[in-house]
Amino acid sequence: MKASKTLTDNMQAVLVDLVELHLQGKQAHWNVVGKNFRDMHLQLDEIIEDARLFADQMAERMRALHAVPDGRSAVVAKGTSLNEFPSGLVDTKDTVSMVVAMLEAAVGRMREVHDQVDEEDPTTADILHGFIEKLEQYAWMVDAENMTPTANVVKPAKK
Repeated sequence: MKASKTLTDNMQAVLVDLVELHLQGKQAHWNVVGKNFRDMHLQLDEIIEDARLFADQMAERMRALHAVPDGRSAVVAKGTSLNEFPSGLVDTKDTVSMVVAMLEAAVGRMREVHDQVDEEDPTTADILHGFIEKLEQYAWMVDAENMTPTANVVKPAKK
C-alpha cells in the first residue's frame, strides 16, 4: 500500500507533535524545580522515552507506506500543535499544568486526524489508538499532582 497525500499529511502532523513532545519534555525535565521535583523529573523521563519511541514508530510506519517523514527542527517548530515551553527554571506546579497541556494537544491532534487515517489505513489507526491510550494515561497521572482531594476522610476517634 502507498499512502495518499492526506494520509501522509496526517501521519506527518502526528509525527511533529511527538517529536515536539519529546523535545519539550526534555526542556521541562532539565528545568523543573520545586516541591516533588524528583517525582516530576522521573515521570518526565517516562513520557520522553515513550514520545521518542512513538515518533520513531510513526516515522517507520510512514516509510512502510512509502511516505517520507520530516523531523527537521524547522518543520517540527512550524507544524506542531503544542505551545512552546518557556525558558528558565519552572516550578513543578506550573510544569505539571504545561505537561498536561502538551499531552492533551498531542492527543487532540491524533483524535483530529484519526477518522481520516482509519478510512485509508486501519493499521495506522490502531497504532494511534495505542499512542492515545498511553498519552492520556500520562496526562491523568501528571495532572493528579495538582488535584485537590475530595474524599471526606473520617479520622479514628481518640481512645
